[in-house]
Amino acid sequence: MTTARQRQALGAYGERVAARYLDGLGMKVIDRNWRCRSGEIDLVLLDREVIVVCEVRTRRGLGYGHPLATVGPTKAARLRQLALLWVDAHRGGRPAIRLDLVGVVQPLRGRVEIEHVRGIG
Repeated sequence: MTTARQRQALGAYGERVAARYLDGLGMKVIDRNWRCRSGEIDLVLLDREVIVVCEVRTRRGLGYGHPLATVGPTKAARLRQLALLWVDAHRGGRPAIRLDLVGVVQPLRGRVEIEHVRGIG
């Protein structure tokens, strides 16, 4: 059985892996784990002139499905709302915003697998 602390550590690990991966694609991390009353954004990045709000989902394996399958229309709508709140709090105006997902699978053995979906919802 997985404890809350283990899930939190796995999530933090996945966010670090995703940040390094996205950095390797030329994006710059400008905020991590931003929270407000409406929720939390895992990563906020700058991809040239575009603000990228990124949700990271991490799992140890695929026994319960791919981590990206856990993000549905309701979560995507919440991410859109959070993106606008982040911009209002940090930048103002209405810059170009994109919502991305990164799924990280860290099996007990073998290499980490990363899947990046650009521009959801």
